[in-house]
Amino acid sequence: MQVKAYLEITMKIENTNRGNAAQIYSDYKTPFLETIEGALTKDLLVREEDVQVLHGFDTIEHAQAYLSSALFQNDVYTSLNPLWSSDPEVRIYTVA
Repeated sequence: MQVKAYLEITMKIENTNRGNAAQIYSDYKTPFLETIEGALTKDLLVREEDVQVLHGFDTIEHAQAYLSSALFQNDVYTSLNPLWSSDPEVRIYTVA
């Protein structure tokens, strides 16, 4: 199945907390891919100024629904929240 939408979450995380953030990414990658409807890919992108998680979905509706899912709300969000230097930036894109 081809990626039709991306959910990008950009987070400001201090260098001292990036190892913890990478571990959270690793811990939830498989559950994301195996349990979230329409989930196809998940990649961690690291830049000097921020960290991004890029999620690939089969539809834009599934990308939007993930943000309300129990996995995101109860696990991912609550685990990452203490590591953020500021609120994350969330964007959803469709593939042209």
